[in-house]
Amino acid sequence: MVQFRSFSRSKKFFEMFSEAARNVHQGAKALDQMLHDFRGSADQWRAVEEYEHEGDKITHRIIQTLHQSSMTPGDREDIHKLAATLDDVLDLIEGAAFRMAMYKVAQPTPDAIRLAAVIVRCHRTDRSRSLRAAGRRPYPAALHRDQPLGERGGRDLARAIAALFTREAAPLDVIKWKEIYETMETATDRGEDVANLLEEIVLKRS
Repeated sequence: MVQFRSFSRSKKFFEMFSEAARNVHQGAKALDQMLHDFRGSADQWRAVEEYEHEGDKITHRIIQTLHQSSMTPGDREDIHKLAATLDDVLDLIEGAAFRMAMYKVAQPTPDAIRLAAVIVRCHRTDRSRSLRAAGRRPYPAALHRDQPLGERGGRDLARAIAALFTREAAPLDVIKWKEIYETMETATDRGEDVANLLEEIVLKRS
């Protein structure tokens, strides 16, 4: 089992992961705000997109730092995987906002608003604190886990899709919202993946 000796000499990666997690949380909040104050304008989507662009910059810094560091293959793999998963979350959040703008939806559905709230809770600010704590000794006794929220996202998705067919929505609206819902729910799944990866990394270092 990899012992993460190289991690113990530096906090820089976990500090950057913490920065990435804060940015994900802000992006999730921007999506949530977009739905609560929906105007159907491209500007609202671009407000979310700005966080996605910032996430790309943070990921680039992590990978660049990784290439300049002397680390074991196992450490490199875990760092790269966690950075990529955090980046995926923002891509999905921005993807949901983009689809609403591109498809010119008239207004958000109650189910979309509920899914956005789950995304915000999945990527709350204590995630960044957990990531920062993972770079220190002693390690936190318990990390915040998002599995129940991930499961809730799955249940909300099932209900949301079922509602599309029971409300006699127009076929085109069904297609649009099904894709948007699935994108949002996948963002909650990636949040669970981040929690799993973080726990795995901490266990390897303990």
